[in-house]
Amino acid sequence: MSSEKIININMENFETEILSYNGAVMVDFWAEWCGPCKALSPTIDEISQELGADMKVCKINVDENQTLAQQFRVMSIPTVVFFKNGEAVNRFVGVREKNEYLDTMKSL
Repeated sequence: MSSEKIININMENFETEILSYNGAVMVDFWAEWCGPCKALSPTIDEISQELGADMKVCKINVDENQTLAQQFRVMSIPTVVFFKNGEAVNRFVGVREKNEYLDTMKSL
């Protein structure tokens, strides 16, 4: 299965896909040049396939969306921010084990 469940976020769709969404959203802030981001990418893809229908996974390229990165005070990448009903409720900086991301999403 491909990663079509992952939604690429920009300023145009941020509010609709994340802030207005009623449920849990995991947002991966990443960049093309970031080695740890590339290492995390397959894990993010797997997570997007395993989550329930009321949860979603999004990616924000920090180079293309610096305003969003600043808004959420992303200082180093990868940073994964967890949202519940449009509100940022948790974050991980750096690469974690897959089950840590899954457990956090399921607890929201």
